[in-house]
Amino acid sequence: MLQSEKRSLLRFLLIYMGSTFLLFSIASWLFYTSSKRHLLENQTEALKYESQKIETVLRALHQSNSDRLVYPVSKTADSAIYDLDKHYIFGTYAHPPVLGKKEKGVLSYVVEVEPYYLGAAYLLLSRQVDFTPIWALQRNLIVFMLLAGVFFAILGYYLGRLFIAPMRESIKQMNHFIQDTTHELNTPISTILTNIEMIETFGECEKNSDELKRIEIASKTLSRIYDDLTYLNLNHHYHRQIIDLDISHLIEERMVYFSAMAEAKQLQVKVDIVPEFRLKIDKNDAIRLIDNLLSNAIKYNKPKGLLYVQLTQSYFAVKDGGVGIKKKDVTTIMQRFKRANASEGGFGIGLDIVNQVVNSYGFVLHITSQLHQGTEVKIQWEK
Repeated sequence: MLQSEKRSLLRFLLIYMGSTFLLFSIASWLFYTSSKRHLLENQTEALKYESQKIETVLRALHQSNSDRLVYPVSKTADSAIYDLDKHYIFGTYAHPPVLGKKEKGVLSYVVEVEPYYLGAAYLLLSRQVDFTPIWALQRNLIVFMLLAGVFFAILGYYLGRLFIAPMRESIKQMNHFIQDTTHELNTPISTILTNIEMIETFGECEKNSDELKRIEIASKTLSRIYDDLTYLNLNHHYHRQIIDLDISHLIEERMVYFSAMAEAKQLQVKVDIVPEFRLKIDKNDAIRLIDNLLSNAIKYNKPKGLLYVQLTQSYFAVKDGGVGIKKKDVTTIMQRFKRANASEGGFGIGLDIVNQVVNSYGFVLHITSQLHQGTEVKIQWEK
């Protein structure tokens, strides 16, 4: 799966799962508060039932003429009676509570005793809240949310795959087109370059004629595009042969290769290369890095602008005095088919290839640019 497909799928899943989780959280919270209130009401109803039993006993005691009064005791709750001024008279509490005062974790039920029995105006019953059914409710909701989360995550993944299917098909068709195009370009490009070399070696045409230079520039441009498209097609199956490569010498060779293009734009070329610097890298990967950076620096440079190529023990950098890149595009310019400036043409694959190679070796890519002033691309291998 390509990075663009992964990003699209991730965004879809984030929106889908986020909205689903939010809706389920709201619904679960409403259900939980309603169920909890119902459980507490059931426990309060039990207190109400106990209060009715005690009231019945109090009425019987009031109506009896017995000298021995026995306060009725509930087996499931504490109780107490209060006078008209809400003063405690008698009860089963070790520490009589203040009538009307609520305590955390305690259910209370107060009822007015009518008619007035044995000086008792109010009857209070209370008991500790039974949290067992509430905890069971919480566990069930958590399990439900987890199972629902797994179900909707799986469902969202398959919906996301369906969502990006058209994009996958379009990219697949584009890749097939690129593959067919590169196959068709190979033979004519090779023929043109070979014949240019033969003309320069054996022909009667002047080696430095403007016509021959233009043909050479166009042919080398086509050759580079062909190499880049081939690299994109074979990148996932590309076998790298890591060698101890003389990067200094290779950069000098590629500078010669691009010299005709630089001369055609009358660029001021400045080269600062540490001699005989070697790096463990595949030669074709190194060529891809150097060629794409040089090509972009020439293509997007201004006529008679500056082209500065630098190689040190720590990094390789190419700087131009060209059109530059907008600040908002600097962070996305490495994405495939992304072009910050459409006036110069191109496929928008050069920096994507550079970024792929850089990531393959654990290098670090830095891009700094100012609009209308130029761009510097630096590949750093030593931190």
